[in-house]
Amino acid sequence: MRIATWNVNSLKARMDRVEEWIGYAEPDVLCMQETKMTDKAFPAMAFSAMGYDSVHHGEGRWNGVAILSRVGIDDVVSGFAAGIEPDRDARLLTATCGGIRVMTVYVPNGREVGHEHYHYKLDWMRRLREHLDAAATPTDEVLVCGDFNIAPDDRDVWDPAACNGGTHVSEPERAALARVVDWGLEDVFRRQYQADRLYTWWDYRAGMFHKHMGMRIDLMYASASLADRLDWTLIDRNARKGVQPSDHAPLVGSFQERL
Repeated sequence: MRIATWNVNSLKARMDRVEEWIGYAEPDVLCMQETKMTDKAFPAMAFSAMGYDSVHHGEGRWNGVAILSRVGIDDVVSGFAAGIEPDRDARLLTATCGGIRVMTVYVPNGREVGHEHYHYKLDWMRRLREHLDAAATPTDEVLVCGDFNIAPDDRDVWDPAACNGGTHVSEPERAALARVVDWGLEDVFRRQYQADRLYTWWDYRAGMFHKHMGMRIDLMYASASLADRLDWTLIDRNARKGVQPSDHAPLVGSFQERL
């Protein structure tokens, strides 16, 4: 099964690029973030024509997450599980696709260390860990992917000194991410690649993409039984090129069939 995650940075603006990418990448499941659409405006019929069922959790101008699947979509949960303080934004969507409990996440940006939005980000990560506890067990096949707005370590930033202490790289953010991972997840990209300078996001400004000054903040975490079936993973930098791209590249993981 081929699963991908991609912050499309406005599905309305990027629909042609998304359709083109689906056409050649052929994911079985595609998790999208930052659709910036209402549920009513989401182009479910267009994706259906391409062979995908879809679910969307959106609010309009900001945020928004979606899951497309050609292996089924069941047991959908929009936002955090029951009993957890609801989120004010559309940032989390959970569904079972082909027997895998898939979660697409769009973690708050944080803006700057100490900002109200930064504390919201840390609390959001706390609730994500609670959501995992409520939605699955570590022995299940679970995939948590999306735009985490956190670079897990200094390898994942073009210049750690320039970012040191800033949002996306601060110790409280990384600690919050580590607590989520400690639930029983593995970074499947790092299972195969240990090098630095492997990024998924580049700012539109100052030619950051062409200078290769980016961050690895789009992440794919799998439970142990699913991670053990990983065949390959890649960051599709070509999708960041060309006319009107998202500032993020898709991250893809391919998993072998169950024995």
